Amino acid sequence: MSPSPSIEHFWQTLLAHGDRPALSDGAQRLDYAELVRQVQRRRAQLAGFGARRVALCLDNGIDWVLWDLALLSEGLVCVPVPAFFSPAQQRHVVDSSGVDTLIGPLAPWSQEAGFRPVAPGLGQRPVADAPPLFPGTVKITYTSGTTGLPKGVCLDAAAMLAVAASLWDVVGASGARQHLAVLPLATLLENVAGVYAPLLGGASTELRPMAEIGLLGASGLDLPRLLGRLGESQPHSLILLPQLLQALVGAVEHGWTPPPSLRFIAVGGAHVAPSLLRRAVAARLPVFEGYGLSECASVVCLNTPNDNRIGTVGRPLPHARVRLADDGEVLVQGARALGYLGEAPEAGEWLATGDLGRFDEQGHLLLSGRKKHQFITAYGRNVNPEWVESELVQQAPIAQAWLYGEALPENLAVLVPRHAGVSDGELAAAVAAVNQTLPDYARAHHWRRAAQPFSADNGLATSNGRLRRDALRAYYHAALAALDPTSRPKDIA
Repeated sequence: MSPSPSIEHFWQTLLAHGDRPALSDGAQRLDYAELVRQVQRRRAQLAGFGARRVALCLDNGIDWVLWDLALLSEGLVCVPVPAFFSPAQQRHVVDSSGVDTLIGPLAPWSQEAGFRPVAPGLGQRPVADAPPLFPGTVKITYTSGTTGLPKGVCLDAAAMLAVAASLWDVVGASGARQHLAVLPLATLLENVAGVYAPLLGGASTELRPMAEIGLLGASGLDLPRLLGRLGESQPHSLILLPQLLQALVGAVEHGWTPPPSLRFIAVGGAHVAPSLLRRAVAARLPVFEGYGLSECASVVCLNTPNDNRIGTVGRPLPHARVRLADDGEVLVQGARALGYLGEAPEAGEWLATGDLGRFDEQGHLLLSGRKKHQFITAYGRNVNPEWVESELVQQAPIAQAWLYGEALPENLAVLVPRHAGVSDGELAAAVAAVNQTLPDYARAHHWRRAAQPFSADNGLATSNGRLRRDALRAYYHAALAALDPTSRPKDIA
């Protein structure tokens, strides 16, 4: 199979970087010439096994990247399997995508799915009826979403590499030459922005197992380990989720000194409270908020060192065009997915993202939340709960928050305290502090302490921490019913 023009250009770019450092993991370092040689060996292995659709079930490391590049250069289909998915979700990923080859240790779920070892660290199974794919598909990335089973997004090389090139234009201009992968490589954001973009620019990426980074499962964090790794690695760039940024900012506020090497910390993946970004500035962390989605092959907009507007996700990157629908929904044109696995391709040139936003006078995009999450109060006011929730969790006593007020005269917030010792008085003070910054219609007029944290185990959150809003509404039905004007008592807290 001959590679596409975008893959061929990418490959020639890697060859041109020669003896520059490319990848490291603490134990070994590869320059670009050696990276190319090792990728070629893996390409030969894949051809020998007749692999077509390959699941990557490896921890972060050089091996993950080498296999990914071998699959990309061969034009084969790579299906990253996130370690933070449940066994049932992992089984769904390989079954729904028709994976025939699995790279990584064979876990009980993969053995039950029919994989048998054919070489060390490699399993295969017969697949009689693999689902059809969009022509050009080289990666199927699964989004955890807000339902039980992840959804496969089919991507071609041209889209991912176009995004990577745009990102390198921004990040490379900051002088960042050493990236530390903090997020799992199975997430498209780290794969595209933390691997492909530095490789295009001839920079290097450090890859450590997730346990060495301090990330445990979907939402666990060993903060001292993460801080220690940053101090030892002295990276120029990182990609963080909001909760990781919050942990770093809190560490600085409690006396930790961040590495002086840091030049570009990208943050995204969920709504970032402007108050957190202002704290990051005060902590002298070079943080830049961005916005993207798997359906657009990752990043669409990004703030930059020379054009950073707190409260916005920046301007569109060179590869993308963004406009707003009449109702404020964000529409994107440019690099985009081929479609969802098992579904018809999206019609039209503009992708409806499901996010609501507006532009400021300088063309920076401001997001206000998900269109489907917006609720309308009994007084006809539209409220995007993520906005309020992100401000609530900036308060020290609050770990998680959910806000609801559909057709109600007043809104209810359900709060998970940071730890068991947080008092009701502390929660009340935290809510009052946030309410002072909000318009009346968006405030948490009532609150109650959560019966239990929101987690994947109890069905109140996804495996990566997103709230399952329908489940929360059903679980707290009685508390919401008490806010109906025909019901009493009115005081929920």
